[in-house]
Amino acid sequence: MSPIGREQYQQIAIGAGLLAVVAAIATGRLPRWLRTTLVIALVALGAGAGLFAYRYVSNPVTLTIAAGSLDGDVPRIMAALASRMASTDSGVRLKVVDKGTAADAAKAFSAGDVDLAVVRADAGGLSTAQSVVVFTRGVVLIVVPPGISISDMDGLKGKTIGVVGGQMNHRVVDALKEEYDLDRAKVQFKDLAVGDIPQALKSKQVSVLLVVMPISEKYLAMLRALFPRNGKSNLTLVSIESAGAIAAVTRYYESFDLPKGTIQGSPAIPDDDLTTLRVPFYLVAKKTLSDDVVGSLTKAIMETRRDLTSEYPVLKQISAPNTDKDDDKDTYIPIHPGAAAYFDGSQKTFLDRYGDQLTYGSMILGSLASIFAAAWKFMTKKEEGPESLPLMQLYALKDHLYNAGSEAELAATEQRIDEIFKSELEKHARGDADATNTGALGLAMQRLTDVIAQKRATLSGKSQLQA
Repeated sequence: MSPIGREQYQQIAIGAGLLAVVAAIATGRLPRWLRTTLVIALVALGAGAGLFAYRYVSNPVTLTIAAGSLDGDVPRIMAALASRMASTDSGVRLKVVDKGTAADAAKAFSAGDVDLAVVRADAGGLSTAQSVVVFTRGVVLIVVPPGISISDMDGLKGKTIGVVGGQMNHRVVDALKEEYDLDRAKVQFKDLAVGDIPQALKSKQVSVLLVVMPISEKYLAMLRALFPRNGKSNLTLVSIESAGAIAAVTRYYESFDLPKGTIQGSPAIPDDDLTTLRVPFYLVAKKTLSDDVVGSLTKAIMETRRDLTSEYPVLKQISAPNTDKDDDKDTYIPIHPGAAAYFDGSQKTFLDRYGDQLTYGSMILGSLASIFAAAWKFMTKKEEGPESLPLMQLYALKDHLYNAGSEAELAATEQRIDEIFKSELEKHARGDADATNTGALGLAMQRLTDVIAQKRATLSGKSQLQA
């Protein structure tokens, strides 16, 4: 789900205003029980709509994420992150889809089957992707087994290189071929699965291995296990001296200096800082995902990973993508604006994010207050019969005037007439009076004035006779 948009709030406000108008112009000619039923139904409808809107806004957003790796680690790590985010009531939840490999995860993302994916920067088909975080970085290692003397790229001439991971590393192979003209040097490449490495080395099917892996203790231990120490010689690494040129051309690779002793401390492998390539693994999101959703996702990942680094040390390598707006155009996978806002501290404040909602909310509350007042008046309005109308009241007072036996009774009736007249004048001032009724009321008042004068004269004559 996405947050309610400005247009929807406008529609709600306009609808509430229309309801207020309808309630305000209600005539009240319906029976009280029907008016009460109508108002209760409207209240129930409004409450139901409010409950639906609240559940719609408050429910967490669920995003699908494709992940894959040869050893199955990436899907497991993402599942652990998703579980932790759910347990902390994060506003964003993840549904992990295991695609087997990073290449297949990238294909699922490109096909639009998922909202997010963990992909290598050189996967291809990522035109609709924007980065959220750098998950890790895979370092390109050209590994020479013990007993083979190869010290540089020229030494690979005529050799067969085993490409661990196969197809997903073909772009690395193409970049090296292009830069070093390895086809002319008759260098062969053979795809290898991880389980086939020992047999391929033993049978001399390959002389060198090309591996792309994160620099973490787990993967370093796996690499060392392929070449047990024999006390005489150790594995060596071939430097890619033209890494900077390759990175400039491809843009999805980076030049990287592998620190001395990274593979092994004693004796140090490599024996000095080694120039090579590395490729980022990104968590990418669709461009169409809202900034608020991606910002919340980034925040949840960066906060949640700290709780899982003891179990998954590779999570320590999660970092921010390039957030420099000046060279963003030169970044192969640009950062999503929502993630950039989180990393540079420019996320919208509560008022920035919900200012429009608060404005429209106040309009809605004002309209609801008007509706409530009109509904209360509508329900409690007394049902008036014909005898309660001003003209009928004046007509009834005519008999009181005829039957008045004293000046006091006449004055009391005259005061009642004045009260009715004053009430009608107030209605006229408010614009509530009907022109026809006002005219008829004037005629009735004129008639009663004549009756009062005649009755007063009669009572005065009686008084003189008695005197």
